[in-house]
Formats: sequence, C-alpha cells, structure tokens
Amino acid sequence: MNKESCTLAPTRTWSPSFIITGACPSMLVNRKVRGIGFFRLAFFHPMVLPMVSAATIWMFFFTPDYGLFNSALRFLGYGGPENWTGNPNMALLAVIIVAIWKNSGYYMIYYLAGLQNLPRSVYDAAALDGANGWQTLWLITFPLLRRTTIFITIVAFIDAFRTIDHIYVLTSGGPSRASAVLLFELWLQRFEYQDIGVSAAITVVFVIVLVAFTVTNFINSERKEA
Repeated sequence: MNKESCTLAPTRTWSPSFIITGACPSMLVNRKVRGIGFFRLAFFHPMVLPMVSAATIWMFFFTPDYGLFNSALRFLGYGGPENWTGNPNMALLAVIIVAIWKNSGYYMIYYLAGLQNLPRSVYDAAALDGANGWQTLWLITFPLLRRTTIFITIVAFIDAFRTIDHIYVLTSGGPSRASAVLLFELWLQRFEYQDIGVSAAITVVFVIVLVAFTVTNFINSERKEA
C-alpha cells in the first residue's frame, strides 16, 4: 500500500487549490453589473449536486475512448487515449479534479462574503496614494482576507480527509491503492476486511491530526492578530 497517497498527498494539494479556485471566481463576481447573479449561480451550482452524481458525470469526461478530456487531447495532437482513473499516476489527480470542481463554489461564497465586507475607505485611500490593481490585491485585499483564508484552509484540510464517496465511484481506491485516501482506507479496514483494531488506530490518528492542525492554525491566527 502506498502510505503517502493514503495520508498526505490530497491535503497538500486540496487546501491551496481551494484557496485559488475560491478566491479567483469570487473576485470575478464581486462586482455590480447586470446579470452577475447568473455567474455566481453558475460557479456555485456544482456544490448543489451530490458528490456521487458529480463523480458519475465526470466518469464520462475521464472515459478513455470517447471522454471529453481525451477528445480534447486528440484535438490538440496527443495520440493515444489516456486512462485517467486506471493509471496509478493519474487516478489521484482525477479524484482531486472532481473534488475541486464540486467544492470550489462553496469556498467562493466565503471569499465573496469577505470581499463584500471589506471597508471601502481603505481602497479609496490606496487609490489616492497611487496604488495599482496588483498592489491593492496583494497589499490590501489578501491581508484583509487572512481570517477567511485561514478558515478555508482548515475546512479544506478536513474535507481532504473525509473524502470517500466519489473515490468509490471513480476508482474504488485503485489502481493499486493509488487513490485510497485515509478515510477510504478506514472504510476498507473496517467494512471490507473487518479489522477493527487497524480501523480504530486509523480513527485515532485521524482525530489527532485534524485537532492538531485546527488548534495550530487557530493559535497562529490569534498570535498574528495580537
């Protein structure tokens, strides 16, 4: 069993990915223009779908022969079809792509709420000082959204550990356990192999890691505020 793929690989990727895919759309839809509600709904809509339904939709995209991804690759000149969910080097990537598409709208809502509550006077002062858009983004917007980012980091980290349903639909943890994240391994040990001892040990590790990460982030946040 590849222990790395069962523990750390998704958590290293998901939190930064959700921060990026949550922040960027929120900045795009944080404006008062006609019809902006439609685009907000479009970004958020995948979140409404059950994860099993989302995974079933993406199964068509990942199909080796006629899937959307391979059709696009053939259009760009790539020769053979790629088995996204059957390749040990790509199965976890396929799982992560589905999770990002499904959950990014959820994190976008938090960033959008944070953006709409930022004080306008700070931006007016920055404009008077001659700050350009890039400087305003990095020196004002992102620092003011630090608490929102910490919250999203914690939630995304926990979400990476509790993923199981779309993994079962897409890959069933394979091939060769390449996409078996920690909770899926726990499910296998408890319900497939009936190994109560190992499943209990995984549960303890699960809880310790999540509590330690959450408390550490909270303490660091409070120290920076002080």
